This record gives sequence, C-alpha cells and structure tokens, in this order.
Amino acid sequence: MTAPTTATTPQRPDGQSGSGAVRATLTGKFQQMLAFASLIAIFVFFAFASPHFLNYSNVTSMLFSTVVIGTLALGVTFVIVTGGIDLSVGTGMALTAVMSGVFITDMGLPVVVGVLGAVLFGGLIGLVNGVNVTFLRLPPFIATLAMMLVAQGLALVISGSAPIYFSDDTGYTEISTGSIIPGADFPNAVLILAGAAILAGIVLNRTLLGRYTYAIGSNEEATSLSGINVRKWKIVVYVISGLFIGLAGVLISARLGSAQPATGMGYELQAIAAVVIGGTSLSGGKGSIVGTVIGALIISVLNNGLQITSVPQEWQNVILGCVIVAAVYADMARKRTAA
Repeated sequence: MTAPTTATTPQRPDGQSGSGAVRATLTGKFQQMLAFASLIAIFVFFAFASPHFLNYSNVTSMLFSTVVIGTLALGVTFVIVTGGIDLSVGTGMALTAVMSGVFITDMGLPVVVGVLGAVLFGGLIGLVNGVNVTFLRLPPFIATLAMMLVAQGLALVISGSAPIYFSDDTGYTEISTGSIIPGADFPNAVLILAGAAILAGIVLNRTLLGRYTYAIGSNEEATSLSGINVRKWKIVVYVISGLFIGLAGVLISARLGSAQPATGMGYELQAIAAVVIGGTSLSGGKGSIVGTVIGALIISVLNNGLQITSVPQEWQNVILGCVIVAAVYADMARKRTAA
C-alpha cells in the first residue's frame, strides 16, 4: 500500500506559505490605508484650525519640506525591510552635500558631473556600511552609528568647518528651487522625490533585489539555506540607501544654495520615523515605499500645522514622539494578531 499523500502549501524563500503571504499582504495594505487615513485626518484638522494652512504656498511648502526626509526614508526603507537600521543617513547627507560643493565650486566640475559624483559618494558610504555589517559582522546599529560620527567629522574637516556656497552655479540651485512646469511655482525637488519614489517602488516590488530584500528580513537563515548570497544582497541594499543619501545631499544643498557641513544631525531620526509610521516593521520582512511616502508626509504636515498654530517647538517634539510610539505599537499589535 502506498502512503497517502499530504498536500503541502508552497513555501517562499522567506519561509512564508502562500496563504501566509496573502494574509501578510492584506495586513500591509490595511496598515497603509490606516496611515493614509491618519494623514487625511491631520490635514483636515489643521485646515480647520488655521485659515493660513490650506493655501497654495503653504501646501507647496509642506511638499518641499517633505523632500529631504522622504528621500532619505526611501533608502532607509530597504535597510529596515532587511531587519537592519541606518543611522548614518543624516550626517552622510551633510557629507555628500559638502562633496558636491568640492566637486562643483572648488574643483570647477560641471554641475552634472558634480551631482553624479555626490550621489556616487553616497553609494560609497552605503558600501562601507554594508561591508561592516556583512563581513565584519558588526550589528547594523553600531556600524551605522560609527559611520554617522565619521561622516560628521569628515564633513567638517573637508569643508574647513565653513559652508561652501554655490553663488556662481545657479544651475545647481535650480535642481531644487527651479520649476520645469510653466506658469507654476512648483519646485523641481518635489518632482524628483516623486520620481525617486516610483523608481524605489519598482525596485522593491518588481525586481529580484526587492524579493530578496523581503526574504532576508523575514528569515535570513532560511534565505541563506535556499542558496541566496545574503551577504552580497545586504551590501547592495546598503549601497542603495547610500545612493539616496547622496541624492538627498544634492537636494538640500541645492535648496539652501550652500553645503552646510553642520547640518544632518536629527534627520536620521525623522527618516526612520517616516518609515515606521508608514507601516514598515522594525523587525524586517514587511514594508512599502507607498507607506514610507505617506509617513514622510505625515511628519511634514504635522510639523507645518503645529508651527502655524503656534505650538512651541518642544511640544512639537513630544507630539511627534507620541506618533512614533503609536506607530510602533500598532506594528507590534499587528504581529501579535498574525501570530
């Protein structure tokens, strides 16, 4: 007699069954909808709270303020989905901004070459982080914390602790403050963020890299046992985060018209907060670019609304901290429900 066969559910590289993957997808969509509903609720509240909130210039200003946090958060999303963390994005951004000043102002390179050099320098920061995490086996928190301090120091050393101005390079400042839409005072930086978000979404959801990113975050050991070179793909993920660091450095220095070596501290916290608020799990394996963009918008709308309604800065930080706690608690409750 032959033993009866038992139907098994196909397993993915991350160890989730097909039904488990569907359930996780539906839960992720619900969390995105919840974050979006929160964004609408905050927006409507401040629209009624202040007559100056809902006008074209202020809405444009909110979108403009989302650019840097949003760009950094796009790269951080990849890292956190793998179960890692990147604390170097803020000071790394300042360092790449300084490098763009060195390339364009000090070395006299064309704007396009300087921008490309700054973005690639950000990729180099990510490469060092990835090597430290994978080959030296440093915890991501320690590896990127060290890079945060190194980048902060290098930005001050290379610039001589003084801003580098782009006064003779109006084409550079147009990257952020200019407008390619005729007759509309709409900054290019917002369009660049939108394009970067679309590209990041495609990479995370439609490519082999995105599939492996989720797999590593869900179950790194199972992913490795399935024959995937986890070290290589982790390094690629950190390089991607670095490229977004470089892009953010270009956007912020173009907006300010100068490379400020002392800026950057604190941006890493807001970028991570945007990712978490958008529904990406700090334990890895779950997250989306759409959710990250929504999280970045929530932070910008919240900050702008609190400023317009004259809420003191210290209370703005308290409120933002409470929002982050609520987002993390929602993620923990979701995981308990799924379990």
